[in-house]
Amino acid sequence: MKIAVDARFFNESGVGRYVRNLISNLAALDKKNQYYILLLKKDYDKFKETKNFTKVLADFRWYGFAEQFKLPKLLKELKLDLVHFPHFNVPIFYTGKFVVTIHDLIHQHRHTIRATRLDPFTSKIKQIGYRKVFKVATNKSQKILVPSKSVKQLLLDEWGIDKERIVVTPEAVDSSVLEIANEISKVDCEKVLSKFKIKQPYLFYVGNAHPHKNVEGLIGAFKELRQKYKSLSLVLSGYDHYFWQRVKKENPYEGIIYTGFVTDEEMVALYKEAETFVMPSFEEGFGIPVLEAMACTCPVVASSAGSLPEVGEEAALYFDPAKPDDMAEKISLVLGSEKLRQKLIEKGLKRYKQFSWRKLAEKTLEVYQKCG
Repeated sequence: MKIAVDARFFNESGVGRYVRNLISNLAALDKKNQYYILLLKKDYDKFKETKNFTKVLADFRWYGFAEQFKLPKLLKELKLDLVHFPHFNVPIFYTGKFVVTIHDLIHQHRHTIRATRLDPFTSKIKQIGYRKVFKVATNKSQKILVPSKSVKQLLLDEWGIDKERIVVTPEAVDSSVLEIANEISKVDCEKVLSKFKIKQPYLFYVGNAHPHKNVEGLIGAFKELRQKYKSLSLVLSGYDHYFWQRVKKENPYEGIIYTGFVTDEEMVALYKEAETFVMPSFEEGFGIPVLEAMACTCPVVASSAGSLPEVGEEAALYFDPAKPDDMAEKISLVLGSEKLRQKLIEKGLKRYKQFSWRKLAEKTLEVYQKCG
């Protein structure tokens, strides 16, 4: 078969990580089908071709007009059997066979004023456009890949999609993160803490600061915990964009350390030295940081919302994300019991190993074979 993978997100976080891991594992698994990897100009030269993986310049930014009108023309010229769109931004006028990955429905559930930098009118128009494209993506696709049963259920309940068309392909921890976790020394970890002026004990969160991530709720829980644990700190990591800047401006509290972007090495060190990793989200399609923390021997305390209990199962403690006092109580249980902490670490080390990107690629390849 001739299969195209839309890899225009290749070097982004989130969807980009999914695309990178999918392609690298498909390359190891499949030497028979011919793949065309669609890339933006900025990523084109960096991608290494192989015998059956050919790169194609598709310099059309996502969510734009060129994506809707020029991308279908390019796909038609390639005479493909199948296209894999790894996000819902499918060109409306594309008439060939395709599969799509829907990572979550956060775009639809969380379009409040605080969740966007756009004015209300522009935001409303954007949401209408998103829903239109999403409807085409889900209605016309041969199969819909999702990272969790939680997302599958949302598609069944809210969009009435035939359950036979939805395939769950869980995500995993990057092999590079696992390698660092196995090799990093205590001295290396201490250097990272020193760089960011972090003193133990501390709670850790890494990710973005969009409202659905509930960072403000975590800060509320932390403020409550500081009354009992006077020396406790809260370390918050993530790209220093608009939403993080807003959180910093609105929460200038003592004991909170904003690191900005961290490398994988720094992230692993911060997981390893933390008292606990906290995932406070109101909604998640999967939740890779939960598994990353487990792989780095860090106990996890997570929201009971979305896919998080499905990902962590019994290897984490869960709280109601709408109740900062419940979050503080569950974190306090870990802070106050070394026995519980060790129990969560042991369960976490077993849990993360049940997920792998290779398994995801194998299931995805099965879908290609059925749909092409």
